[in-house]
Amino acid sequence: MADRPSSERLRFLFRTDQGRVDRDTWRRGALALLAILAPFLGVWLLLAPYANHDLSKTPLFDPMVLLAYSYLLFFAFVGMLIAISFVNLSAKRFRDLGRPAPLGLASLAPLAIFLDGAARWLQVRIVEVMPHWQVYFFDAAAALLAVWTIYELGVANRASAPE
Repeated sequence: MADRPSSERLRFLFRTDQGRVDRDTWRRGALALLAILAPFLGVWLLLAPYANHDLSKTPLFDPMVLLAYSYLLFFAFVGMLIAISFVNLSAKRFRDLGRPAPLGLASLAPLAIFLDGAARWLQVRIVEVMPHWQVYFFDAAAALLAVWTIYELGVANRASAPE
């Protein structure tokens, strides 16, 4: 059986932004968070079509709509916990690289991803006010910040800053 991280190690990695981590530790931690998020995202992608409730076509109470919105609340909570864990982990890596304001830099990609998700969710509900092409700006910002964060923290071979 593979070595499982201790509860103290998990608490250090994900529950506080204090400390430093190296590139390999950041990659393993980020992949673990992604592995936790992936099944929740998959279930949401299956339920998302039921969140578009048209009263002219379906009754007021539709069990699948209730399930979709109930799951959306749960998924949003899980997503926020994972995002907080990611920010804490990334702040440690930015600090290790000697970057100023590591918590602010670590928050950029999750914020852009949440804004992108909100824009995608909102756009289909206000299509007469927000055309679909406007969502692409949110997509681009989220993708650029995610790629930059992954490169900066998990790929670039930079030396750690002295303590």
